[in-house]
Amino acid sequence: MNEGTARPPDDPRTRFRARCTTWLRRTAAGAATAAAALGGLALPAQAAPLPGGLGPCLPGSCPRVYPALNDRPFTGRDDNINLFTGGDFRVRGGAAGAEGRVVTLGDFDVNKTSGGALYTVGVLHFGSRVPPSDGADFLTTDGDVLVAPGQRLDAERGVVRHAGDVSGLVIGGDVAATGAARPYAGLRERLLAAGRCYARGADGRGRPATGTARNTGTETVFTGDGTSRLQVFHVNFDLVGRDGGQQAIRFTGIPVGATVLVNLEGTSRVVNTFSGGATDDNPFNRLRERLLWNVPDARRVDFLGTGQFQGSVLVGDPTSEATVTLPGMNGRFLTAGSLTHTSATGGGSGQEFHAYPFNGDLPDCAPPPRPTGEVTVVDRDAQDGRPLQGARFQLWRETNGVPGLQTSGDRPDTRSADVCVSDTHGVCRSTVEPGTYYWQELQPPPGYKLPDRTVFGPLELTAVNAAEGVSLTVGSTPDPASYGSIHLVTKDARTGRPLPGARFELWRETNRRPGLQIAGAAPDRRADPGCTTDRAGRCAFRGLPPGAYYLRETVVPDGYLPPPERVFGPYAVTFANARSGITVTVKGTPREKGGRA
Repeated sequence: MNEGTARPPDDPRTRFRARCTTWLRRTAAGAATAAAALGGLALPAQAAPLPGGLGPCLPGSCPRVYPALNDRPFTGRDDNINLFTGGDFRVRGGAAGAEGRVVTLGDFDVNKTSGGALYTVGVLHFGSRVPPSDGADFLTTDGDVLVAPGQRLDAERGVVRHAGDVSGLVIGGDVAATGAARPYAGLRERLLAAGRCYARGADGRGRPATGTARNTGTETVFTGDGTSRLQVFHVNFDLVGRDGGQQAIRFTGIPVGATVLVNLEGTSRVVNTFSGGATDDNPFNRLRERLLWNVPDARRVDFLGTGQFQGSVLVGDPTSEATVTLPGMNGRFLTAGSLTHTSATGGGSGQEFHAYPFNGDLPDCAPPPRPTGEVTVVDRDAQDGRPLQGARFQLWRETNGVPGLQTSGDRPDTRSADVCVSDTHGVCRSTVEPGTYYWQELQPPPGYKLPDRTVFGPLELTAVNAAEGVSLTVGSTPDPASYGSIHLVTKDARTGRPLPGARFELWRETNRRPGLQIAGAAPDRRADPGCTTDRAGRCAFRGLPPGAYYLRETVVPDGYLPPPERVFGPYAVTFANARSGITVTVKGTPREKGGRA
């Protein structure tokens, strides 16, 4: 199934996306609930989860409290990703399994050398015992699934969904799907950006530490400030004992319920520890679900030792190689790079990842929304300023660094929106991000001609002027082919015979106020000083651009009364009536009749 094909509602990825959306909608409410549970202490401003909905338990049926490591019946179900790799996932040595959902954008490769022939994903006999739902994707890979001869990959209660080929023995549902892990492809870059932001802040200048970390040789002690809801530590050394051996990890000064963010900085890092246990009476264990080990830059990171390591891990570099030989990793493991799950030389077998959520409140590393504003063009008649409907405009954004608009060639600028048609107010507008823009007129309004210069701009939309937007006005000139005419006919109101000698001025509506104004600060414009009806009672005004016109009678035929209203109209000359013209009949009333219509 490719990405563009609609998936059935029961497809595991459809369920995953829907549940992620529901969880994200509840984030704000969950934060408020957590604050209340912490005795009313406010959570840090701009607190956020891991990117992409990663971290918390995704129902399933999430347990209220996650149990310590055990081999008892399931406590709940968690359909979120517990282990993600942007590169390959390699199983070597005596590694035994990965509890929870596993997603890899590379190959999943099982080639063990000790500890039996089996590697299990999804459900482990010993772990948190909160596995994914039966039938969910236990393993999703955008590459191949490679199982060495004589070995087995066990996903018995779930599905192995793969875009590449399968070689070797796979136990469980086997679904080949083009682009199987494509819905998760964006996580690689998001993890990279989030890891760097956690370590250095959104501006890249450094995130202030709230505590200190000190390696004494026998242990690394993390000392918090005792109050902050987000405890931040920067570590530029390996967590190893003397001569690179194991050491203890200890935290002090951490408020109950606080999130702990440890930034392991540098181009490579090693953690070699015996800390962490199977029972949650250990202080290290009690931090587990709010502890994140962030490795923003390392190309290589190793987690070694004999402990049950606690907390989630984020490795940000897509080119990185992570190696895990600890007996247990208890928390999410999310790497933009590749992972080797193995055992230490001569160090036994049975290494496992255990599914525990991350529920911490991290800094909000989503980029602030960019301001937007309106870029507008208004098309008006060049003579009378009337708004013109029906012009077609294309908005372009300056993107190629060459002054002016380029619409073709190897490096054109970028179309920024669909073609816009000016409305009854003559307006085309588009809401866009700050930048430099041009309007290109593609087609004039009906009855008008394209100007010699069809590109207008540049318009500079900035964060400062985005609220009010930027605008320009285009003056359009009528096409001579659309010029119309008004034909005037005068008649005797009683007999219908033609009336010669009536004189009329022609005025054009230009001040956009109802009716004709011939004086004052802003009168309408006289378009023709007048014509006088001939012996047939006729005169005409020709070559009139589209617009609204008034006739004003200035001379009445001899023997006839002045009209009660000397102004007739308005009459609309349009592209539609340009060929036929407009005929106006005015009737005169003889004086002896006492009036004139």
